[in-house]
Amino acid sequence: MINRSLVRALLASAALAVVGVSLAGCDTDQVSLAANAKANQPVPPKLLAAMVEKDMDLQSPILIRLFKQEAELEVWKQDRSGKFALLKTYPICRWSGDLGPKVREGDRQAPEGFYAISPAQMNPRSAYYLSFNTGFPNAYDRSLGRSGSELMVHGDCSSRGCYAMTDEQIAEIYALGRESFFGGQKAFQFDAFPFRMTPVNMAKHRNNPNMAFWKMIKEGYDHFEVTHQEPKVDFCDKHYVFDAAKAPDAKRDPVFEASAKCPAYVIPDELASLVREKQAQDDAEYAKLVSKDTPVAKLNTGIDGGMNKLFASHVPGASTGLSDGGDEQGLSLVANSRLPGTIPGTVNPPHAPDAKDQQPVVAAAPASVPATATPAPTRVASAASGAQSDGFFSSLAHKMGLGGATADTTATTPPPAQATASAKSKTGEAKPKAKPAETRQAANPPALKPSISGSQSASDPSASSSKDAIVAGAQPIVSSNSFDNRFSATK
Repeated sequence: MINRSLVRALLASAALAVVGVSLAGCDTDQVSLAANAKANQPVPPKLLAAMVEKDMDLQSPILIRLFKQEAELEVWKQDRSGKFALLKTYPICRWSGDLGPKVREGDRQAPEGFYAISPAQMNPRSAYYLSFNTGFPNAYDRSLGRSGSELMVHGDCSSRGCYAMTDEQIAEIYALGRESFFGGQKAFQFDAFPFRMTPVNMAKHRNNPNMAFWKMIKEGYDHFEVTHQEPKVDFCDKHYVFDAAKAPDAKRDPVFEASAKCPAYVIPDELASLVREKQAQDDAEYAKLVSKDTPVAKLNTGIDGGMNKLFASHVPGASTGLSDGGDEQGLSLVANSRLPGTIPGTVNPPHAPDAKDQQPVVAAAPASVPATATPAPTRVASAASGAQSDGFFSSLAHKMGLGGATADTTATTPPPAQATASAKSKTGEAKPKAKPAETRQAANPPALKPSISGSQSASDPSASSSKDAIVAGAQPIVSSNSFDNRFSATK
């Protein structure tokens, strides 16, 4: 039975590639995009088998959670019960900045908060193999005057304000997002946290100046934890609001505006009760930890971001930085573990603040995953709004009436002087130097990377919800409000 289901899933994945080509055959730009082998790689068989085991459909909605301190990215997927379960956990190769939200352009911070990823934010022509734009700043960020652009999740293990995976990892994550869009999901939720919002971590960081913000986004974290459903996200009075509903005596749904006074709303009784119970337990545990004088985590004293210990153990002289597991003994324990992808020949890992040599460290070639011999294309910053072409997903979104999203397409090369200034000012996809520009249609595209599904399959249950159809005839597993509609304040 499982084998038959797996075969059906594999056939469906292959059919989708054909569908993508046919849908993309309307004009030359779409044809070239449909021919992009990187963006059309099928979901690996091992992940398909995991979906069968967890009673998930290939095209069911997804939700992504990310944790800086743990340097992990989780992909959750809706099962046939309508709840979300953890499909796979990916170690993060590199993230930059400090624990805490992004505040301004150029601060090298990777964003924290709740964001919506639409098809138009998927970049099949990324200078960093594949990528998607996080959507920073959202309405909450803008209400506080926060600025920044081109904050991505991408490949190449290089970050200046982004979350960088290996090329192999981003290929899988991209494929999972693509299939969910074909299944009818208008946008998947991307939730970025400083750490897992446990009583232990909250106690360790109790003196951090970002604690008020972290307590606010923990509300959404808790809603997700107790329901295994995607939290409905709104903004008002420069705050996040989760799962708000119409008051019993109200004649119409509340209208939220990030900078305006909050309208009258309620949290459904059953949900509110579950959240209160969880928070009471967390508060009691937190109080015990504080009373025992749990050590307070040191604030950043010069380390830029972090790297999962699995990657740091394979880079000579590397540190995990602000991520957990940075001691040498901890790294030695995972040094022989199989890497989930290829680390580039040169990588700039986090360094201890007293490190004198800040030059890129030459990575040792992993034995299990050989470094690709294909020369990497030049990394050029992705254009935000106003790009020349939206690409396949963006055009698909516009044709299906889902306009308004910002496309993420590879920019043309600026003059040398502008390129230097741009490399210093941008906080999105990092910009290596002294390489020829990547064109929109690469003459020698990078080789496809081997699947890494065998190295990091995960299992744990948790949750989110379903979406409205984006492709004609496609329906979500369980009908409910789409995240695109519910996250109305981000439009």
